[in-house]
Amino acid sequence: MAPALSSPPGGSVHALDALLETFTWVGFGAGILVLLIAVFARLVDGHWVPTHVLIEDGPQGRVAHWFAADGGVGAALLTPEQERALAAKDEADVFTRDGVHDRVRLTKGSPGVRAFTILAISLIGVGLIASIGSLVQLFARG
Repeated sequence: MAPALSSPPGGSVHALDALLETFTWVGFGAGILVLLIAVFARLVDGHWVPTHVLIEDGPQGRVAHWFAADGGVGAALLTPEQERALAAKDEADVFTRDGVHDRVRLTKGSPGVRAFTILAISLIGVGLIASIGSLVQLFARG
C-alpha cells in the first residue's frame, strides 16, 4: 500500500500568502495603469458644456441645431440612440464639445472614460483588500 500524501505543515497558509500577495500586486499595478489610461482618455475627451438645442427633421434624419459659445452655429445629425432617447422632442438639453460644431451627446462624461475609471477603482480596491488581508495574516500568525 502506498503511503498517504499529506501537505506540509502550514502549506495552505503559504498558498494564501502567495494568493494575497498576487492580488495585491496585480490589483495595485493594474489599477494604477488603468487609472492613468482613464486620466489620459478624460484629457483626450475634452470639455463638454451643457447646451440647449433645437431639433428638426432633416433629409438624413433628425438634426440638432445650436448657437455655440464661441459665436458659431452648430448642427449635428442625431444617432439612432439619441433619437430614441429624445423621442419626438423639438428642443432638448444636451452636451456639446467646446470648439466642435458637429457633435452632441446626452451625458457630460464619456461612457468609455467612466468604464475605465470604475475598472481602475475596482482593481485598486482589490489590491487594498488583499493587502489588508496580508497584514491580518501577518499579525494573526504572530
